[in-house]
Amino acid sequence: MRSSPAPVSVSIVMPFKNAAQTLPDCLQSIQAQSLADFELIAINDHASDDSVAVIRSFADRRFRVIDNPGQGIVAALNAGISHAGSPLIARMDADDIMRPARLQRQFDCMQQHEEIDLCATQVELFPAQRIQAGYREYIRWQNRCLSEAQIATQIYVESPFAHPSVMFRRDALLKQGGYRDGEFAEDYDCWLRLFHAGARMFKIDEVLLDWRESETRLSRNSSRYSRSAFDDLRARYLAADARLQKRDIVYWGAGRKTRKRSALLIKRGFPPAAWIDIDEKKIGQRVQG
Repeated sequence: MRSSPAPVSVSIVMPFKNAAQTLPDCLQSIQAQSLADFELIAINDHASDDSVAVIRSFADRRFRVIDNPGQGIVAALNAGISHAGSPLIARMDADDIMRPARLQRQFDCMQQHEEIDLCATQVELFPAQRIQAGYREYIRWQNRCLSEAQIATQIYVESPFAHPSVMFRRDALLKQGGYRDGEFAEDYDCWLRLFHAGARMFKIDEVLLDWRESETRLSRNSSRYSRSAFDDLRARYLAADARLQKRDIVYWGAGRKTRKRSALLIKRGFPPAAWIDIDEKKIGQRVQG
């Protein structure tokens, strides 16, 4: 029987797979935290490179390596949480960099505001030469989405948090079943489930994480993070939002993309009361009957 983990202020949960090249900078940033009372639970998702050796070379007793009992990031995340010694979970990815005050700022926020279930931070993308214009604009939007009210009104626009920037109360997530596996982004699904359960979420108005953009990032290489998967997930939760019930739905835009996305809501019982478009060629036309 596994012994109970020692209590700490924050448990960092970090899955890794073949991250030997980026782990040194990541781990150095974790060691440099102004809040020193943490543990790092590094979950080995079947790495075939020297990742484990890199972590062990730091000889830091706060760093623990466990093996993923399953396959993939969802199993790794849930395994890491099950080993956590703190009720506060900070997410981290093995190719990102924490700024020195990150854990302290989030810990203070969660301690001072017991009503908050999740606290994220602003992020900065790097390296600059790899950042495409669309992704840069997404991060600008995300970094402006700060308050509970802003998150509540914009949560269906896009995922409002960078996954490795969040700190959350373990019990809040476990009450909703932990991370779920499926043909969807596990982080966005998590935020939407928490939101529908009434969780309170907030973002610190400060850049505390450097978020690496790379060709090997999971969100670039898995169908679970495709645009169609995001659209389907968003529509599923939007259709269940009590704020939409018994209201007329007006769809803005009659182009191909909007019609495709609106069809996901229409089939869930939200027919259009009207369509709006500023294209003169579309004005006066009938859309989907």
